Amino acid sequence: MYGVEAVIPVETGLPTSQMDVCEVEKNGQLLCKHLDLVEEDCDVASAKLANYQQRISRWYNSGIKNREFISGDLVLRKVLGNTRDPTMGKLGPTWEGPYRVTSIAVIGAYRLQELDERPITRPWNVFNLKKYYF
Repeated sequence: MYGVEAVIPVETGLPTSQMDVCEVEKNGQLLCKHLDLVEEDCDVASAKLANYQQRISRWYNSGIKNREFISGDLVLRKVLGNTRDPTMGKLGPTWEGPYRVTSIAVIGAYRLQELDERPITRPWNVFNLKKYYF
């Protein structure tokens, strides 16, 4: 077996400037004072975090376009995978219509009808609709 020697760090064996300047009582008082300020530091940090989250939310929401339609608006409907014509490939149309909005089904979903008054069977989400300008 190999012999293992204990190595003493230099600071414990020889006095250094840090050990000469250190005052144990003053150090204890400073630690107690710092512990009293921990709650205040946490409050400041949480206020900064809330401010940061608010700024990020405002920045993100500035780029979002709110889509709302009223009854009678003309809209285009996104062509989804199951209604897409497979013979057209990727050059096929991505929007179809126009359709007329008849009512709001739930928040963010609308009931549609074709221009010849035939209703579409299910409601459509606002993310799959866009306003039709003619």
